[in-house]
Amino acid sequence: MRNWMYKGLAVSLACAIAVPFLAPTQGLAAADKTTKYRVYQFDQPVKEFQDYNQAVGYAQYFYASRVEEISTGAWKWDNYPRYQVYQLDYALPDGAFRTLEEAVAEAAKWGVSSVRDLQGSGWVWNNYPRYRVYQGDATLDGWSFTTLNAAIAEARKWGGAHIIDLSDNHWVWDNLSSKEKAELRNGQLAYQVYQGTYSQDSWRFAYLEDAVNEALNWGGSQIVRIADKKTVFTNFKEYKVYQNENLLDEFVSLDQAADYARLWGHSTIRLNGKIIWNNYPSYTVYQNSNLIGEYNKLSDALSYASYYSNASIRSREGMKFWNNFRALQIWSWNGSSAKSTIDTQTSNLMGLDVDSPSWFTLEDATGKLKDASSKETVDLLRSRGYQVHPLVSNQFDSALTTQFLADKDAQARFISALVAKSAQLRVDGINVDFESLNGKDRAAFTTFITNLTAAAHQQGLKISVDLPRGSVKWNHLTAFDHEKLGSIVDYVITMTYDQHYSGSTVPGSVAGLQWVEEGIEEFLSYGIPRDKLILGIPFYVREWTLDANGGLLGNKALYSRDLKALMASRPTVSTWDKTFNQYKVEYYGDDGNKRVFWLENQESVKARLELAKKYDLVGVAAWRLGQEDPAFWETILQNK
Repeated sequence: MRNWMYKGLAVSLACAIAVPFLAPTQGLAAADKTTKYRVYQFDQPVKEFQDYNQAVGYAQYFYASRVEEISTGAWKWDNYPRYQVYQLDYALPDGAFRTLEEAVAEAAKWGVSSVRDLQGSGWVWNNYPRYRVYQGDATLDGWSFTTLNAAIAEARKWGGAHIIDLSDNHWVWDNLSSKEKAELRNGQLAYQVYQGTYSQDSWRFAYLEDAVNEALNWGGSQIVRIADKKTVFTNFKEYKVYQNENLLDEFVSLDQAADYARLWGHSTIRLNGKIIWNNYPSYTVYQNSNLIGEYNKLSDALSYASYYSNASIRSREGMKFWNNFRALQIWSWNGSSAKSTIDTQTSNLMGLDVDSPSWFTLEDATGKLKDASSKETVDLLRSRGYQVHPLVSNQFDSALTTQFLADKDAQARFISALVAKSAQLRVDGINVDFESLNGKDRAAFTTFITNLTAAAHQQGLKISVDLPRGSVKWNHLTAFDHEKLGSIVDYVITMTYDQHYSGSTVPGSVAGLQWVEEGIEEFLSYGIPRDKLILGIPFYVREWTLDANGGLLGNKALYSRDLKALMASRPTVSTWDKTFNQYKVEYYGDDGNKRVFWLENQESVKARLELAKKYDLVGVAAWRLGQEDPAFWETILQNK
């Protein structure tokens, strides 16, 4: 994969895709294990499945979950709550329910509660009191009722009781006899009616019912007990209807207020300053922290939010249903151990997350570790905000690696030294780049990675492994057991480049877009989780030299950073090549022979990022820093 950079020559990368030694056939190709459905709880991914029914079955164990089709992002099933229970203006923490019946059952446990249909406007149920029981001019907190029959049942328990209909404040029932009422009217004056601060002598009464009837003639009135100036009755319009922050009207009756409020968008009903009713759309769409849309249906909110990056869907109660915040991780290799080179390569980059210096090498078959690491370089990279995952290679020496993998003691020695030094450096992980392996070492290599990963995890280190494309049709013949390796390590980096390499007999792109996409599908077919897969992308091209008859004379690697100057220095012809979904660039050299390469530019970088997003991979990894056009990083930052 990278030996040509170590040697400073454009040497063949054939080892990345070749199968130099074949082990005996180990059975038929594995079944396709690509996951197709992802389960979320609220906006957090939980697990992935191949089978839809399994995904739904699993999702049903979670509250507020959904099943999403990974390839399209379409929601195939969900049990997100539709109804929310409130007590006054407070949304109960466990008050969101899928069905109205469940919501009402919970709301009925609480006084002055309501149920809102999150896909509708306002309430669909409430138990706000409609009637209040009094004994004389006294009442208790528990003497408010939703029905007249319930109020009467309570009032009958008490002598001298009456009931006020709270919808209009009329006196609608009492258990006083005519004689008792006459006696009260002949008593001392006990109650005075006020409208605001205004009153008059004729508004003074001995019997409370008479005072109530007078008070109803005047809006905003109240009855005060003369003896102690205590208010015992009000005819206030307590329910205030607002549109946004503008007061529209006031009502004595909650039902009248709700009927009126429904005529206006974005309206609320407030009681004592608390918003107890609103018809605001339930689902809000944000881009970052900016509100950009409101919807009554979650599906409509999703359709709108999908057009924006860094978008999220939330309920007004703070539940988070969906977001597309996840950015691609951007990895890249240095191809060097030198601090000065790494310093230059990683300065002024936009969007890089993980850097991989080439520090460690399997030196010999006894498991000796060749170490070119630098704590100063680790500190430098960390100061720039990068994670550090140094690369460890096997010199791409097949015979050496076979001997090493056959010796358990050598493996243990190598793993111990590698992990200890990585922990001492306080790096974040280790990137394993063992190539040119013999097919018969398949099991031994898997065991080595298993042991290395276990040791690394004990020190809090992540393990990533670089793997070539491997068709399920013949992968079982190679040293790379993609399926098992993917279940062991933290990340798998796909070496989806060198489609055409120095040893190719026909010219072509180093990584045609169709070929890359097929590679992604191959890795997914092994059942490797998407949140482990990192897509390899090239920062180089290969230029092919052809004779007058189109015969291939040779090829060499070119850095992407040099292509603009090359194309500006001589006449070139660029044509879109549908085979690779890239521009094919042709020109003639000084020797009269045609040169051709497939362009890597900002457009192709963006296309590769979009492929990673299309398949919901965790990130991309570029080979290598120093080869790229600096403008690539602007594209990466804007599209990660």
